[in-house]
Amino acid sequence: MAQEEQAPLLKELLNAKALARIGRVAAQVHPAFDQRAFLAMACEGLEALSIMQRMSRTADSLRAQLPADYPRALKAVRRMAPLLPGGFANMVLPEFVGRHGLDHFELSLEALRELTPYSSAEFALRPYITQNPDAVLALATRWAEDDNEHVRRLASEGTRPRLPWARRLPLLVAEPQRTRPILEKLQADPSDYVRRSVANHLNDISKEHPEWVLDLLEDWPTQQPETKWITRHALRNLIKAGHPRALHLVGATLGAKVKLGSFEVSPTALRLGQTLQLRATLVSTAKQPQRLVVDYAIHYVKKNGDSSRKVFKLRTLSLDGGAELTLVKDQTLTDFTTRKHYAGRHAVELLVNGVCVAQTHFMLGLR
Repeated sequence: MAQEEQAPLLKELLNAKALARIGRVAAQVHPAFDQRAFLAMACEGLEALSIMQRMSRTADSLRAQLPADYPRALKAVRRMAPLLPGGFANMVLPEFVGRHGLDHFELSLEALRELTPYSSAEFALRPYITQNPDAVLALATRWAEDDNEHVRRLASEGTRPRLPWARRLPLLVAEPQRTRPILEKLQADPSDYVRRSVANHLNDISKEHPEWVLDLLEDWPTQQPETKWITRHALRNLIKAGHPRALHLVGATLGAKVKLGSFEVSPTALRLGQTLQLRATLVSTAKQPQRLVVDYAIHYVKKNGDSSRKVFKLRTLSLDGGAELTLVKDQTLTDFTTRKHYAGRHAVELLVNGVCVAQTHFMLGLR
């Protein structure tokens, strides 16, 4: 999935032209399909709809023009998948299954397994988890051994407790052990696509159950490169928070011995759209090499004048005894869907292994 910061552009991936193409493909596999009626329904109020709303509307518009008999309609949807260009155009097909196939449980789940390589089916899987979690989790555990990386990813991504843009799954939020068999099978997956999903799944769990995640990862073979990668990314929020067990798992030196040479931001006054540069110099006061996780935090001014702290990765490194290192980071201050900037004094912290070692600030103006 694209990052949320790109959301204003995403909805244009399902514009009138893309919908017309979906209609043509539907008519190609089902000649009785009424393209004009499909487009009239799918395009109604289109400009005001988000990308997820457009997906749902398109799925409903397909359902209205395909056979009333669901198995027959699903057969047409499955035939459409290889004829569409991929991306969000194809994601309307799993969305069709997610919204209209619950009364045909096994047939629909098999269709999601077939459709996911053409785009992604994690959103569509979630209503089935809500309806029958035991059955879906058992099936997803088998999917975790599938030869196709897209199917293996669906096993992890579709069962994430806090999947972005999707409804949370309260049962899986409360009981993380239910997805453990899936995660265990994927702990050293050869696919980066799958490993990233596993790491995000574990990061989801860590928000309510950090010790559970740490217990799990401590039992995994973290010396393997694939598992090591998952561990580092799964623990990113705990590492930013300076959690001792998380830092230990990624090899960071607890109680790091460093002194600050300098920490500054420039310019100290800037406007929205300009680039802020952070520069920090660290000096080791230890005799032996140290493993350091260096982050920075910006306290963004909120509309009401309060602030909201956001931690960013800077660098993970080994610093030799007595060595000195300068780190530089540029960050452009731009409004996103998930972050709107407000004028005022923004504090900036430098964090070493989760501990604040220095603080400065910059003034932001909007015009």
